[in-house]
Amino acid sequence: MSQLFKFFLIVLFFLSFFQISKAEQILKYANIDQVIKETKIGNKMITKINELDQANIKKLNSYEEELKSIENEIKLKKNIISEQELEKEVNDLKKKIADFNKEKNLMVKNFNDIKKKELKIFFDKINPVVQNYMNEKSIDILFNSNHIFMGNKNSDLTKQLIDEINNKFSN
Repeated sequence: MSQLFKFFLIVLFFLSFFQISKAEQILKYANIDQVIKETKIGNKMITKINELDQANIKKLNSYEEELKSIENEIKLKKNIISEQELEKEVNDLKKKIADFNKEKNLMVKNFNDIKKKELKIFFDKINPVVQNYMNEKSIDILFNSNHIFMGNKNSDLTKQLIDEINNKFSN
């Protein structure tokens, strides 16, 4: 019993020298997709990306129509031209289809690269604004609401961040 009493006194002695503090982190969340869509700078980026996408689609549709036209011409000539001539035209069409697929894949890759670059530029621009807001409000961690199962509405900073970013980049 005396050993238990001594142990208790030693623990009590050490605890008297150390103050146990409650560490509290302020955690908030925001809908990043909504921030991108509803900020002026994000909206410009989305418009730029959509315009590029529409131009790519238009170009690919035009090329695809041209290939279908060539295919239809070959079908019409099928019984009229010689076997060798038909084979030559079919091979030319296959080569054009392969070129189309290469160009399509290259466009998709370039589009994705541009999209990634634009998003990086966007986040590089808004990061100081968001960081400053977090410092002013003593916020330790900001989560994307897409990864939050449930949270208090008072912890949602989406609207405030949109306002801050729009105010900063109102030029």
